Amino acid sequence: MPLQQASSEITILGGGLAGSAAALSALRQGAPARICERSRFPRHKVCGEFLSPEIQIPLEECGVWDRFLCARPARIRRMVLNFGAREKAGLLPDPAWGLSRFALDDLLLNAALEQGAIRVDSIVNPVIDASGRSSGAPKGQRLFGFKAHYTGPTDDAVELYFFRDGYVGINCVENGMTNVCGIAPEWMLTRVHFEIDEMLARMDTLRARLAPLNRTMRWMHVGPLVFGNRLRDCGGSYIAGDALSFVDPFTGSGMLCALLTGTLAGRHAAEARPVSEYISAAKHMLGSAFSVSSFFRSVAKTGYAGLLASLVPSRVLFAATRPRIKE
Repeated sequence: MPLQQASSEITILGGGLAGSAAALSALRQGAPARICERSRFPRHKVCGEFLSPEIQIPLEECGVWDRFLCARPARIRRMVLNFGAREKAGLLPDPAWGLSRFALDDLLLNAALEQGAIRVDSIVNPVIDASGRSSGAPKGQRLFGFKAHYTGPTDDAVELYFFRDGYVGINCVENGMTNVCGIAPEWMLTRVHFEIDEMLARMDTLRARLAPLNRTMRWMHVGPLVFGNRLRDCGGSYIAGDALSFVDPFTGSGMLCALLTGTLAGRHAAEARPVSEYISAAKHMLGSAFSVSSFFRSVAKTGYAGLLASLVPSRVLFAATRPRIKE
């Protein structure tokens, strides 16, 4: 049952995680929703495909938790951080999940359409902007993301392999697949003509880790990637997902943040609450985690990330980059 009846239609630009979550949240408040998504769905996206344990909260609010479990996401119980000569491993505070964006985007958008949302080709002046991250950076200093799925031996760990100005994340997703996703600087990718296999083969730890696996799809690329947020933006739209805050993906909280801000935007829009009030709530939720992740990225550039990680307990490192969901 909706918490309150609303009559104003909620128009949403973007049908990804944040947009679909916003539609589901608005619908549960009794507000009709229209989603503008021009891309073909479902589709693979460059994404770490790691879902924090807290993901249950927004998925339950959207009414799709049972659907999520039926998708048979992989369980992730451990964290491994590799800094070349240093490695840190430990248990996650609670088990996390691995599910591809192909499956999760499809699950959420279909749920929104089944519950009454209407998909349209265009929207003028959307109530909710969930159109994704912005891009733009000086040539030569840009960062690009890459991703592919593999088959082979599976594991219950999310692994991060850090190197100069970049990293690679590895974790299992549904159907026994392993997602390999990372970020690398333009200068490094240019040296290998954007041939990801060649770049990874030059790193001993990654070459050994990937040796038992077989890549099943072409490498996907995305970029340039620009980390930033609009947590002070009090414009006319409720901004959600990467359009609001694009946090460094090594934190593994990107999909969680997209779902949290999407549900928050949908609820605020349906209740016709001021955009400034939404931004304030989003800032409270994301501000600390964004600052901590920015600090860790700065430390990684100095070469002292391995030393810092060795001094800080794994649970503290993980918790520090989570959004603030509860008061």
